[in-house]
Amino acid sequence: MQEARAWRPGKVCRLVWKVATPLGGCPGALVSTDSPRRAVLRSLRRRRRQCSGRRPPARVDAEQTFVTPFDREEIHALIAGLDDILDLIEEVADTFVLYRIESPTKTSVKQAALVVQACETLHTALTNLRGFKDLDKYIVEVHRIENEGDKLSRSAIAGLFDDGTKTIDVLKWKDVYALLEDTIDKCEDVADLIERIVVKHA
Repeated sequence: MQEARAWRPGKVCRLVWKVATPLGGCPGALVSTDSPRRAVLRSLRRRRRQCSGRRPPARVDAEQTFVTPFDREEIHALIAGLDDILDLIEEVADTFVLYRIESPTKTSVKQAALVVQACETLHTALTNLRGFKDLDKYIVEVHRIENEGDKLSRSAIAGLFDDGTKTIDVLKWKDVYALLEDTIDKCEDVADLIERIVVKHA
């Protein structure tokens, strides 16, 4: 039987950072009017490979390390949640290229900015995970971002049917807005997970 190893919060943080680090910036670059979509998608996939693959390195490290009181199941859940965020960001990028969208709408730029804010807030929360203290403000901020994103998405989708937008463009942007909102929702899911871990171990 493998010998149990001591609780090392710094080790746990680094495991999750492997997944969290590529999150920031990509959504904003994707909808920037100055960024070629395919180049951004290639860059995103390059970052994606830093923490993905058949078995992400962070998950392998977690499986090889016995840490308490931070359960391995909780580490896996955090890494999986962050990985889901990356999946959604990549899906947004794929959709921009697939639908041949050349110019972002003001709404998509605002949504992407919210995604970046949420990812940066999660990253900051994870860097302060040691000791499970003073994380409430980050969790509250992600919830605020999600609420703002929800209102923005509903308003934008409703607006597509009010301003005479071509049917094909309605379909394209409805999908994009929904994907960006799903990404923000997933950030909130990860924030909720962090909150549960804090309540359990603080």
